[in-house]
Amino acid sequence: MRQNYELIIEPGRVEKNYWKDLFRFKELFLILAWKEFLIRYKQALLGVTWSVIRPVLSMIVFTVIFGKIAKLPSEGVPYPILVFSGMLPWQFFATSFQQSSNSLVANANLVSKIYFPRIIIPASSIIVGLIDFIISLGILIILMIWYKFTPSINILLIPVFLFLTIVTTYGAGILFAALNVKYRDFRYIIPFVLQFGMYISPVGFSSNVIPQKWELIYALNPMVGIINGFRWSIIGGDYQVNWNGLLISCIISLLILIFAVRYFRKTEKKFADVI
Repeated sequence: MRQNYELIIEPGRVEKNYWKDLFRFKELFLILAWKEFLIRYKQALLGVTWSVIRPVLSMIVFTVIFGKIAKLPSEGVPYPILVFSGMLPWQFFATSFQQSSNSLVANANLVSKIYFPRIIIPASSIIVGLIDFIISLGILIILMIWYKFTPSINILLIPVFLFLTIVTTYGAGILFAALNVKYRDFRYIIPFVLQFGMYISPVGFSSNVIPQKWELIYALNPMVGIINGFRWSIIGGDYQVNWNGLLISCIISLLILIFAVRYFRKTEKKFADVI
């Protein structure tokens, strides 16, 4: 007699193995990261060159507006270096956040067909931003050579602030990725968040121009502390960092990550049905 069998995958049955599965699906993570890279640059006329053009053009605009027209202080360093040291973490955050926020919707067919920890998808999008970061770091080195600027020994701490940027980016990315699945309006909100965030973050100017009484409130934006940390590690010297503000930024980044992971795991079971 012929017997028919059904394979039923219940969400609750994989809960205990969820975090172990992140390691099991590491090959999928690498494949998705490579796919993100190819999709982003394959159809672009200038390809990876855009990773150079965008930060350089942004640096020129900020240098002219804040350095030449507004004549804001440059902390004793060439203004392009001041700007670019702030562009490094912001460009990484903006690129990775935008990609990871849309990653689940962009991979809807994959999400709806097979089981794997969905949290892998936003993480793979951050790899492309990391490649852009490395390219931008090379541009900064060229700027230092051009202006004959010697960085401080604090530059060895860049990996620490890069890690903080990754924590902030990943937390915000998976939160908006989950929200974007259920509420598609968020894809229109994301560009606004990035544009608004760039102007309220000290990308084109030093945060030392912010009045002291507002510094701690200003630090509620987690990217403020991270950008200040990057600048301090590169410029050193007399550049001042509000360490209390940096601590606040770190705590907020950690809280965002914890909340985002919990929300993502809570809604993940319904992704295949909603997407």
